[in-house]
Formats: sequence, structure tokens, C-alpha cells
Amino acid sequence: MIHIKNLHKHFNQGTPNEVYALRDISLHIKPGEFVTIIGTNGSGKSTLLNAVAGTFLPDAGTIEIAGKDVTRLRDFRRARHIARVFQNPFTGTAPDMSIAENLHMAYLRDKNILPRMGLNAERLTSYREEIEQLEMQLEDRLDTLIGTLSGGQRQALTLLMSVITRPEVLLLDEHTAALDPKSAAQVIKLTRKFIARDNLTAFMVTHSMQQALELGDRTIMMHRGQIIDTITQQEKQRLTVDDLLDKFAELRKTERLTDDMLQQLRREYV
Repeated sequence: MIHIKNLHKHFNQGTPNEVYALRDISLHIKPGEFVTIIGTNGSGKSTLLNAVAGTFLPDAGTIEIAGKDVTRLRDFRRARHIARVFQNPFTGTAPDMSIAENLHMAYLRDKNILPRMGLNAERLTSYREEIEQLEMQLEDRLDTLIGTLSGGQRQALTLLMSVITRPEVLLLDEHTAALDPKSAAQVIKLTRKFIARDNLTAFMVTHSMQQALELGDRTIMMHRGQIIDTITQQEKQRLTVDDLLDKFAELRKTERLTDDMLQQLRREYV
């Protein structure tokens, strides 16, 4: 479903602020596969998601989605195939529109028609049934402005909006990081449910080691713009959160050793 080959991306190239964000990334995600991504801060996790979404164009390499080369396509030209949920619960919805109107706009996003905001009884019934799945008592509040809802309610609705048209690819960028524990648990429950129900191909960035172990068919670990490890489902079942934390500690230790060696070389030869 997603095939990434030899992907490279620099930001601010040729300046003192240059960042080598993605370094020769190659990755294949099969149809219906759920992959989670973990990594150190600045490792390239969200940058990789942005590359798939088309937020920027890569310097080199290719990206294919469902057999189509989308490498040079901008994000709005990929939107028919890709849905995304961001970390901020207030991103991706129109706060001054009602719950029903937001869902209707999401429903129309892949239709070859001009958006019409007329909501008939059939569509309202359908949206009410969809919202019942959220278990947040919102199904009888379709006229409520979405901007008045809590962060957890809004993120659950954003997730529902993202899957309402059964996208080919679902991108989740730390979509529970800004939520309280109870809301985060509910959104994760819904994430599992929707991905399994629709057999979605999903790619999820997380800082939660627990989520990395419990969710997905495999987990990839990134560091300094590279994929440095792939943890299979079988391996995840044998690991603990402490095991993953130890991996990060070893990375930081290696970084410190490398930095110390560079400083010593500078002292000796510069």
C-alpha cells in the first residue's frame, strides 16, 4: 500500500540551520497493516508522516501509495486517498460549524460533487449512528457547535471524520498526546476499532512506549532521520516498556560517546 524508497529530506539546506531530517528511508507497509513509529525527539517521526501526506516534497527518493507514484504530488492532491489526525484536538475541524455539519463535510471530501450543506433525514440518521460508536453521549447533540466540545470529544469526532469515507491510508500523528488519560484511552479504543473494522492501512507516531507495544502489527524506531530498528509483533509480545526505554538510553549513551569523541578530536587536531 505504501512503498517508500531511498527518501531524503533536508531543511534549510546550505545554511547554519540545516537539518538532515530524513536519511535514505526505505519502508514498505502492506495493505491493512498498522505500523507505529517511535523515536527520540527530532528523529524524523512526524517528518516521515508529513512526507507521506505530501506536506513537503522530498529531495530524493520515491513514495508510492496503492501502486501510484505520489512523490511529486502536493498534499491536496493526495487527500482523496489519505486521512490524517493531528496531535492538536482543534486541528481538522471547523469550530463554528455543528457536529453534523463537520461530519457532512468529511463525508463529501472524496465525492466528485460540489459541497452541499443540505442535511436530509437519511444523512442525519446515519451520522447519529456513527456518533453512537464514540460512547460519548453526543448522538443527540448533532446541532452542537464542535468548538464548544472538550478536547477528548473533539478528537474522537476528528477520528470519526477521518475514517467516515474509508480512506486508503490513515495517518495518526501523536493523536492522543494532548488528551487527559481517560480521553486518550477512549480515543485509542476507537482507533483500534475503526482500523480493524475497515481493515485500514495505518501509520501512527507515538511517544507512548505502552502504545508502541500494544498497538500495531510492528513498530519502527527512528533516530537522526533513519530507521534504526523494526520490532515485529512477536518481538513486541516479549518486550516491556522498560525494554524500550533501555533502547533509548543506549541511543543517548552512544550519542554522548560520539559527541565526546568529536570534541576530543577537535581539541587534538583543530
